[in-house]
Parts: sequence; C-alpha cells; structure tokens
Amino acid sequence: MKFGVVVFPGSNCDQDAVDTLTLMDQEVIKLWHKDHDLQGCDFIILPGGFSYGDYLRTGAVARFSPIMNEVIAHANRGGYLMGICNGFQILAEARLVPGVLLRNANQQYVCKNIYLTPQSPDALLTAGLDSGRAYKIPMAHGEGRYFADADTLKSLNDNGQVLFRYCDETGAITDTANPNGSLENIAGVTNIGKNVFGMMPHPERAADPVLGNMDGRLIMDQILKAVLV
Repeated sequence: MKFGVVVFPGSNCDQDAVDTLTLMDQEVIKLWHKDHDLQGCDFIILPGGFSYGDYLRTGAVARFSPIMNEVIAHANRGGYLMGICNGFQILAEARLVPGVLLRNANQQYVCKNIYLTPQSPDALLTAGLDSGRAYKIPMAHGEGRYFADADTLKSLNDNGQVLFRYCDETGAITDTANPNGSLENIAGVTNIGKNVFGMMPHPERAADPVLGNMDGRLIMDQILKAVLV
C-alpha cells in the first residue's frame, strides 16, 4: 500500500497526514500540485489547509491544479481518494463527491474538538467503527457547512453515502452538537462508488498517543483493515 499526499500552495496539514501514515508503518510520499504523475500511489489524500489562499471559493482554484487531472482519473478508475477539510472542499469543487461546503452558519472560523458518529455500514472509513459511538476529533474550518438539495440528500441517505454526522459526547445527533450548521449534521460523505471520501474534521490530528487522543487513528486504521485484507 503506497499513499500519496498532495501538497498545494497553502496546504498546512500535509505533514500531519504524512506523520500519521508513517506512524501506521505505511509508505507515503508527497505529491506536488504541479506534478502529472501519482508515482504509483494506491491511495491519495488531499490534506487540509488554505489551498491558493481560498481565493474565489475554498478549493475552487486547487480543483484545477495540474495533478488533479491525474487524481480525478485515479478516482474514476475506482482508486481510493480521501479529502480532509480543505481536501473535502476540493473534492466537492471537482464534483467527486455530492454537495458543497458553505460558510459556517455563525460566520466564524471554528477550531475545537467535536464529536462524530459513524453512519454508513459499508463505506471504507466507517464499516468497522462502532455505530452510535462518539469519536472525539478536532475540526478547524470557516467554510464547512455541508449543503445539498433535497434529492441529493435523499440519495445520500438511501445509498449509505453519509460517512459521519456531528453528535454530542454520548453519540446523540442533536442541533446543539452541530458546530457549523451542516444539513442533517453531515460531517462527511462518500461518492456512489464508495472509493472517494470527504470529511471536514481532522482524524490525522488525533492519531498520536503524545496528543492524548487516538480516536482519529481508529478512523484511519479502517483504511488498512479494509484495503489490506
């Protein structure tokens, strides 16, 4: 298993992703946004940050980086692809996952620990997680409010494409546990083929015992359990 972490101008969580994968004893390389070669990577990660300074819209410019042609082709072939925070925004701009990410409902940048509960019973990141459990994961974004039209929401729910919903510490999905106003508390979704995954919170920032929180590692471990079996 070889992982590639794409680095855009303004990425600031790329090393977090690399460090987490290294802790997991995985081969991982960084891929520059101007590259045209994924260098044989099996699993691509679009990290968090502020690609191209979030000009126009978050992810709108990065979506047209040269390497995205290869990333999109990789995903369309069924290759695995994950976008975290700004990476999720890029996936949405590239139409690799349904929906859009809008400005947080409170119009503020929010940086804190929140709780997620897994939803999809058969998606790569959630199939092996405890349904109903609350996972404490850091979030840090100003434009993470998930939005989609009614038909798209129905399709997501019918097809098991909602990966995570925001919840409280007991696992209850409530309005007060929603940190950004996302529709139906949605914190992450997958595409119809369930090989492309987007989520706003940062599991790679909760994957080192030194940080005192390993809930993110439990999520990242699902990649290996599912893919390497």
